[in-house]
Parts: sequence; structure tokens; C-alpha cells
Amino acid sequence: MSTSEKIKETLKCCRMFASLPDTDLGSLCALAKLHKEERSTLLFSEGEDAAGFYVVASGRVKIYKLSADGKERILHIVHGGDTFAEAAIFGDGRYPAFAETLSPTELVFLPGREFLDLLHSRSSIAINMIAGLSQFLRQFAHQIEELTFKDVPARLAGYLLSLKIDPDGSYKLPVSKSQLASNLGTVGETLSRSLRKLADEELIRVDGKNIDILDRDLLEEMAEKTI
Repeated sequence: MSTSEKIKETLKCCRMFASLPDTDLGSLCALAKLHKEERSTLLFSEGEDAAGFYVVASGRVKIYKLSADGKERILHIVHGGDTFAEAAIFGDGRYPAFAETLSPTELVFLPGREFLDLLHSRSSIAINMIAGLSQFLRQFAHQIEELTFKDVPARLAGYLLSLKIDPDGSYKLPVSKSQLASNLGTVGETLSRSLRKLADEELIRVDGKNIDILDRDLLEEMAEKTI
């Protein structure tokens, strides 16, 4: 697949741009650039001027903040077909967090200034972007609700239920357990205890990063429990 074909296919698979007509999609492709990054590449830092935003073609990216003492808090993990940093091209034009690749990753980059110029003349792109940003805000509100009203085992159960199944019928954690703990708003020791709790109750079976869901109904009940 050529670079231009890869860019077009990635944008077509992105929820924010999937319903665009070919003319608008072509205009976006003309702006876009394909970046290939190695694992652990820092894409941008908090407070840095926002040059544009990204669509993940393949791989994974973590979005995170650092506390004053350097402790990392993962806000979310971005997978193929998802966008990130789009809100940064508005407002003060600065990235609000850090972004780093978790694996070898292909990214479609859309430069901010040229993209904003395109929005002025293509209302359909603007409408799709508003819908995409609204979805992100709903996801963020849901994350806050989870952290506020659910304990770690419930949050972990919900996360496991969201994983995509592998061809062999099992599930694989896409991140390390320390990264998962940060994503769930906890620490590694608490996450390990929660995994053991779900395993002891025979809801799951854990083998390294491989997870077998043994009782989906009870796991769903666990995920809905509030504090």
C-alpha cells in the first residue's frame, strides 16, 4: 500500500472523518503526512505549541500528565482509528498533556493551521469534528464517573470487558500492568490484588498478559458495582 493510500484508508476508518464525501476526504489527504515512529517516542510535551493533531493508523499511544514529583498519570490510551490532540489546535494552541508511543506506531498528522483554514470552507468537516470532540467529552466524563463512583475491581472489570478478543479466543492486555494501573487511577499493587480477586472468584484466568474471561455475566455485574 502506498503512502497516499495508507493515509486515505486511515482517515476513512477514523470515526471523525468516516462519513465525509470523497471531495472533503481528498482535501484532508492533501494536507496529511504519514509518520512512522518507534516505541517510546515522545510525540509532544505538555505546554508545547500545538503544530497539529494525529490519527493512529496502527500501534498505540499513551496520553499522560506528570505530577510535580514526576509521577506519571495516564489519561487514556489511543488505538488504531482514533484521533488525539485535536482540541489543542483551538484555544491557546498548546498541547495539554504528553503523548508517547507504546509500540511501533504509524500516525497520520494533520497540521493545525492548514486544517483550520480548510474548516472555514468545508462545513461538513467542521460538523464531523464537533461530533468527534463531543464523543471524546462523553468518554472523559465517563472516566471521571468511573474514578469517582467505582472501586478498582469494578473499573478493572469494565476495562477487561472492553478488550478485543484475539483469534485464539483469549484476551491480551495491550499495555503493561503498571501502565494499566495508571490508566485505571491506581497503583500496581492494588491492580495485582484486584486481578487476584477476579481470578479467585473465577471470573477470569490470568497468564501474564493473557486474560481468559470465565464468567462474562458475573464480570458485567462486577463492572456495574458502585462504591
